Amino acid sequence: MNRLDTLEAQSVFILREAYATARPLAALWSVGKDSNVVLWLARKAFFGRVPFPVVQLDTDMELDEVYAYRDQYTKEWDLDLIVIDCPPESEMDPDLPPMTRAAARKSAGLASLLEGDSYKGIIVGIRRDEEATRAKERVFSPRALSGVWEFRDQPPEFWDQFATETPEGAHLRIHPLLHWTEVDIWRYSQRENIPINPLYFTQNGKRYRSLGEKNITAPIESNASTVDEIIAELETTRSPERAGRLMDSEAEDSFERLRTSGYM
Repeated sequence: MNRLDTLEAQSVFILREAYATARPLAALWSVGKDSNVVLWLARKAFFGRVPFPVVQLDTDMELDEVYAYRDQYTKEWDLDLIVIDCPPESEMDPDLPPMTRAAARKSAGLASLLEGDSYKGIIVGIRRDEEATRAKERVFSPRALSGVWEFRDQPPEFWDQFATETPEGAHLRIHPLLHWTEVDIWRYSQRENIPINPLYFTQNGKRYRSLGEKNITAPIESNASTVDEIIAELETTRSPERAGRLMDSEAEDSFERLRTSGYM
């Protein structure tokens, strides 16, 4: 087995473990490259169909191409899509910086999804290499129903032995891509011929490396117009993946404050 085969097998195992132990279960779908790979893996794990709802936390500020991709592949992949309208920015913590406050709307949208103990497991397409705070994550991560993350009190995970029990009054965040890298995502998407949102390819010398809301995300300088060119670019760049996420440079602890309170 090559690296992609190994990653695929491990993620399929995680998804099947989640489905067996953390139901009712749902997957968050940002309609970006990572969560698209999660859904692709779920279709492989469960014989061509995603057997749980997929949830988009909608701020009504996504790029047009994101909505177009969502509508097309909801139909083509026969997804059970739930769209959660996130609360307005005026209801967010006023102590947060402006763009961080805008990003916090998705945390509030997720909290509304979890009200009433609706789900025991939430699948999220994050990776450890994406951001320093995410390096502290576990594959099966217990969270309070409010989404609060006690990152200093996470279960150990050795040799793919996961603590899959859902604590009382809590839910599990499940991260089947935690051990993947950004380049892995692109190589796997290329191998599997997963449909790619055109926003990831260069337009007038710029492309999106990470998709977020249009009011807090900017494209990066890039001439990459194919997946091969994106991979070649990533093998040499020193720029972080979230360079276009404007909130990350707004305050030193913006992302960690969001993650601690429930951000994906």
